[in-house]
Amino acid sequence: MDPVRRPVESEVTAAAETAGASVDLLTDTYQAHYRSLLRLAALLLDDQSSCEDVVQEAFIRVHAARRRVREPEKILAYLRQTVVNLSRSTLRRRILGLRLLPKPMPDMASAEEGAYDALERDQLKTALRSLQRRQREVLVLRYYADLTEAQVAELLGVSVGAVKAYGSRGLAALRVLMENGND
Repeated sequence: MDPVRRPVESEVTAAAETAGASVDLLTDTYQAHYRSLLRLAALLLDDQSSCEDVVQEAFIRVHAARRRVREPEKILAYLRQTVVNLSRSTLRRRILGLRLLPKPMPDMASAEEGAYDALERDQLKTALRSLQRRQREVLVLRYYADLTEAQVAELLGVSVGAVKAYGSRGLAALRVLMENGND
């Protein structure tokens, strides 16, 4: 027996395959193909920082799994597939985030409009207080409580005609008071 046995070519190939992709191969691939992988991510994503993150994460994942790469010449294909998969995951997370966002409030008034409405309400309350008692009662029951003329008449113990008269005079007086208050 020959004490120094030389390995057969198939054994050398098998040893190289079990070793996987080397760090030098990944470094060379990074230097040669980083920009093309970045462009691939840019086709799938919308902002530069996300694209850079996806490509960097792809290199990190392939580096961690480099021992499992059986054919080192396919390292670029693994990287491309990883970039595509990570881009899809990023988009899925964004879509899920958009679905979980709180729904916007329906047409809210601006602060300026709210302040103007508050002033107008205060002016209306002041004007209502200056009306005669029966006019104020009829207007509040009719327009604020949304009662019919018959219901207001029954509640106040007056006729429907009286409710109409008090309401008409009260609205006219209120209109004058509100116009004078804006000047």
